[in-house]
Amino acid sequence: MFYDELQQYSWDDTTAAIQAVTPERARAALAARHPTVDDFMALISPAAAPLLEQMAERSRRTTLERFGRTISMYIPLYVSNACTNHCVYCGFNHSNPLTRVTLTQEQVRAECEAIRRLGPFENLLIVSGEFPALNGVDYLEQVLHTARPYFNNLTIEVMPMKERDYRRLTHAGLNGVVCFQETYNEQAYRRYHPRGMKSIFKWRVNGFDRMGAAGLHKIGMGVLIGLEDWRTDVTMMARHLRYLRQRYWRTRYSINFPRMCPAEGGYTPNVVMTDRELAQLTFAFRIFDPDVDISYSTRESPQFRAGMLPLGVTSMSAGSRTEPGGYVSTPDALEQFTVTDSRTPEQVAAEIRALGYEPVWKDWDRTFDRPTPLP
Repeated sequence: MFYDELQQYSWDDTTAAIQAVTPERARAALAARHPTVDDFMALISPAAAPLLEQMAERSRRTTLERFGRTISMYIPLYVSNACTNHCVYCGFNHSNPLTRVTLTQEQVRAECEAIRRLGPFENLLIVSGEFPALNGVDYLEQVLHTARPYFNNLTIEVMPMKERDYRRLTHAGLNGVVCFQETYNEQAYRRYHPRGMKSIFKWRVNGFDRMGAAGLHKIGMGVLIGLEDWRTDVTMMARHLRYLRQRYWRTRYSINFPRMCPAEGGYTPNVVMTDRELAQLTFAFRIFDPDVDISYSTRESPQFRAGMLPLGVTSMSAGSRTEPGGYVSTPDALEQFTVTDSRTPEQVAAEIRALGYEPVWKDWDRTFDRPTPLP
């Protein structure tokens, strides 16, 4: 599994190699027809910063060739903020004194109906904290059954599972899984996740292999920008993505680079990524992997999302509420993170059209929905 391959890469050596990139090497990487991970490292390096306009143009052309003038729309549904983990940066941290809510199936149904009134969404991202006794596989199976009549494409962002559990959930309507590694720095990872199942680095990083082996239609990846050196972290993710593509080539992949926002608990990011740096990273990933879905959530501002929309982004959320029950009412439960783009789905869709692109609410058809056979 990937954990074993990851051991051959030194965090410090990778950081040094990125910083040592010369302007000539960056230009050669931009000209590469089939970029390697080394080329990707050059494109995200400080030496490539003056090439931002050229990178943007190649990213724009590549995205148009692969995706056309479309932006896939999705919306998250938070079903539980109960969590046994103690992630120091997260609002759902088990130690935080907040109201814990796990939605009943009746409440899940009400949230689905409220989301349908917001817009013609067909792509639903179901999000939950990690508390197996309350929101484990049995609960998630019920949620998927409840949500399936309302949405054609169901993705979960929950605790990492066993391969057989992923297979089981495909029979309840599951199409994809999103999982954020947070950071690939194993030593630092332990500091950020001192207790709970999430503290087991190897179990989490190998979870993507279990997803691939289970035959999931789509796997979403991401690192949390603000923990460790972002250039080194995303390089490890690029290596991980290439590894997964080689082994689970039938699966589609998406990536996200969430920049840390204020959360309950008051954690301050160690690293601040500028808008120009996020743009550079987005362009570099599009050049490195022309077919990967690059997603921007409502963490980012309306102005920045609009500016990046024609240059490499292929999916966006809209109208997001990041607390359980947030679409039906304004509950007591706190948000996991602060939403920066608070516009309605209709307003976001109108801007997308004004920019000459088409918001796509559905990119999945039940005709092609084939659950993975159970062993």
